[in-house]
Amino acid sequence: MEGVGVTIAFWVLAALTLIAAGGVMVSRNLLHAVLFLIVTFIGIAGFFVLLSAAFLAMAQIIIYVGAIAVLILFAILLTPRAGRGNSETKFALPATLLAISLAAVFLFVIHDTDWEVVQEDPSLAANQLGEALVGTWVVPFEIASVLLTAALVGAIMLVRTPEEEAEDALA
Repeated sequence: MEGVGVTIAFWVLAALTLIAAGGVMVSRNLLHAVLFLIVTFIGIAGFFVLLSAAFLAMAQIIIYVGAIAVLILFAILLTPRAGRGNSETKFALPATLLAISLAAVFLFVIHDTDWEVVQEDPSLAANQLGEALVGTWVVPFEIASVLLTAALVGAIMLVRTPEEEAEDALA
């Protein structure tokens, strides 16, 4: 895709996605953080649309917005005694330092990479994509699924109260 409209759409999506991702980080209310996360996922799906990857855009919406985010929403809303506030943590400084370090690495890689423009249209059928996911890309795909599972378990552990942990210790 080319043109002024695509460029404007890219920058609008970039701003929306980055603002929503920042909202996930700074929101003290878990419900608001999940809603910002949904907007972030939809923004990423918009990038896939701009790249003419409609299948990946729909997969992004169905899997992340339709399944993961809704699962997190249900976990937050259906947990009766869980606090929905996100308290201060002692990891704020190390997390900030890690974020700055990662940003420096990303900026270095972006600046140092030789970005070539391909003139031909990429054509990838759904069956070729499926074969690639279960063939060439099976290990990164599985690592991503384990990472998402670990993130869900971590989110559940973060919202537990000391009383709930004491009840589980007795059982």
